[in-house]
Amino acid sequence: MRIAMIGTGYVGLVSGACFSEFGVNVVCVDKDVTKIEGLRDRGEIPIYEPGLDQLVASNAAAGRLSFTTDLAEAVRSADAVFIAVGTPSRRGDGHADLSYVYGAAREIAAAMDGYTVVVTKSTVPVGTGREVERIIRETRPDADFDVVSNPEFLREGSAINDFMRPDRVVIGTESERARAVMRQLYRVLYLIETPILFTALETSELIKYAANTFLAAKITFINEMADLCEKVGADVHDVARGIGLDGRIGRKFLHPGPGYGGSCFPKDTLALVKTAQDAGSPLRIIETVVDINTRRKRAMADKIIAFMGGSVEGKTVAVLGLTFKPNTDDMRDSPSLDIVPALQAAGVTVRAFDPEGMAEAAKHLSGVEYAENAYQCMDGADALVILTEWNEFRALDLARARTLLREPVVVDLRNIYNPEDMEAQGFRYSSVGRRQIG
Repeated sequence: MRIAMIGTGYVGLVSGACFSEFGVNVVCVDKDVTKIEGLRDRGEIPIYEPGLDQLVASNAAAGRLSFTTDLAEAVRSADAVFIAVGTPSRRGDGHADLSYVYGAAREIAAAMDGYTVVVTKSTVPVGTGREVERIIRETRPDADFDVVSNPEFLREGSAINDFMRPDRVVIGTESERARAVMRQLYRVLYLIETPILFTALETSELIKYAANTFLAAKITFINEMADLCEKVGADVHDVARGIGLDGRIGRKFLHPGPGYGGSCFPKDTLALVKTAQDAGSPLRIIETVVDINTRRKRAMADKIIAFMGGSVEGKTVAVLGLTFKPNTDDMRDSPSLDIVPALQAAGVTVRAFDPEGMAEAAKHLSGVEYAENAYQCMDGADALVILTEWNEFRALDLARARTLLREPVVVDLRNIYNPEDMEAQGFRYSSVGRRQIG
């Protein structure tokens, strides 16, 4: 089979490379000439995702994966065309910006030759698939096609494994003809008995949003429990373990921190809130989740300032980690984008280190000093703040860190260290939802 993947961003490139690993012939399409030339001619991967460079290289060498700016040619020879373009939040109202999706639909319609399955892989609000269908029908009344929703459930940093061994595959379509095409594309996953859920178009679109907003709510719940733990002297990790062992709740996503970020949760919670409001069925829980998460990021800056004594004018803070999570260079809605400017506004000089995210961070954060490694970052700083739980930060030489810091102050917003160990090393230590040292 042959597919065209429209868009070589995170979802498009990962999905295209993984489909080619399944033995499908994939052409990835993008309007960005520089990006396509880098992928095609030099094997340059425009995003950081562990293992993606090798996957792209091996399948390109095998002739199953190619890259082009010629959408029309890619679509003409495809059995299925995946729309994997961006759907950012519109400024001001939180609705998903679907202009790229609808623009791709018009171009696909003009180029289709014979029966084609048009698949929305981008995260889109309920009703988008019907609008894509209307646009194609309006553009090409004679077109032979079906529109399918096939949402992605990829975690940045683990995306390849998530695609190859997913919890489930969701496919929204009422067409048996389209179902047959999608079954063939996902045949490899059928063989390993991956659950394949066929639904109506609208149901599939809603599943994606419902999944992400539920996880965002779970994170927000444990963050609020962490705040309560600090007030009453409980340990949030024990609380999380105690409730997580209940099979109805589960242990995943019960990790307290500075708030959720990234390319999905902030955008998708807002989009679902707006969709529900427009439908006359508001989601009060998710509205509250969005509000709490927004306020939490600023509260984390206040937490740092308070632990440093309240007067921080002229002091230097070493920040380890800037991306919203480890194993990615993604800065979208990262808590650091709120916390760092808030520290700077209080008069703090911020020196930072991130293993992969500093180039991207520099586009969004001004006035930050960037270090070459964690220890250079700490040298002479008045406090150390851990914002992202990269593995290399989990095993710092604490004795060395103690000598480098001007003051032995550590604010660990990811709880990667044990309070008792930090006390034994002579640190004043603050974490989230646990006992404070000093």
